[in-house]
Amino acid sequence: MATSPASNSCAPTGRFALTVYLALSRTPHGLLDLAGPFCAALLCRGGFPPLSVVALGCVTVFAGYTAVYALNDIVDYRSDKRQVEGSGADERAGYLDAAFIRHPLAHGCLSLPAAIVWFLFWAVVAFVGAFALSPVCAWLLVAGCVLEAAYCLLLTVTHLRAIINGVVKSLGPLAAAFAVNPDPPAWFLVGLFAWVFTWEIGGQNIPADWHDATRDAATGARTMPVVLGYRRASRLAVATLTAGVVIAVPLFAGSPLAVSTPLSLVALLGGAWLVLPPALRLAKNLDDADASALFNRASFYPALSLAVLLIHLILR
Repeated sequence: MATSPASNSCAPTGRFALTVYLALSRTPHGLLDLAGPFCAALLCRGGFPPLSVVALGCVTVFAGYTAVYALNDIVDYRSDKRQVEGSGADERAGYLDAAFIRHPLAHGCLSLPAAIVWFLFWAVVAFVGAFALSPVCAWLLVAGCVLEAAYCLLLTVTHLRAIINGVVKSLGPLAAAFAVNPDPPAWFLVGLFAWVFTWEIGGQNIPADWHDATRDAATGARTMPVVLGYRRASRLAVATLTAGVVIAVPLFAGSPLAVSTPLSLVALLGGAWLVLPPALRLAKNLDDADASALFNRASFYPALSLAVLLIHLILR
């Protein structure tokens, strides 16, 4: 397997290199994640929010994801460093989360104090913006940071920490719903949570941990592929992703946006085409490359859903 150059190179010593900080926050992946809260806002409001809310929301959501992803690497610093020292560079090619440098802290590409300052800056920006949108949004951000830290600290305790990961990823869209509607319907919040949660478990958490399973097992980490085994973990990915694309249909159609039946079916078929073929290939082949392909393709699912919602708004 070819080695990804980005996974092995660090910024030149002694000067600020933005790509290292963007790698810490997994910005290419984080930008795709922004589509999730945007979908939630459109669905919950039933249309576009005021321009001021859109502008503030964009800054806040970007800052929130930038902070939380950085926090993950900060809390996981010691365990990531043990993995790097024990097994060398990550040789995964074409993996979205390694677009710049995977785990730059563990590779010594920047110092821990610098990473903490980066996290604190974006966390403050996100909290101020979230509080301006709604106090509920601000406290959901705080909850997300606390849960993200707990998720990392439970690495060697239980594979069920993946549930926390699904909850954390769901909090962004839930906050977006409260940002545009102070009293969103309970059924909508439940449906939104289930939609994001199932996508995160099957399309992000399991394939992200897949490639590291051998190294995780050697260091005592407890992840879905390590504890369940490759076959059971891959089947769980297929099941949760199937549930996610199905949940989208009633969520879209029954939301205040009232997405038309034809476009709800487009979301269903488009989502199924995007995530299920790589998930089924992973379940069949149990191959690292298929896990990376699933992660990458599933990362585009929120963007595909957002495109469907925008088309609905244009056509209605």
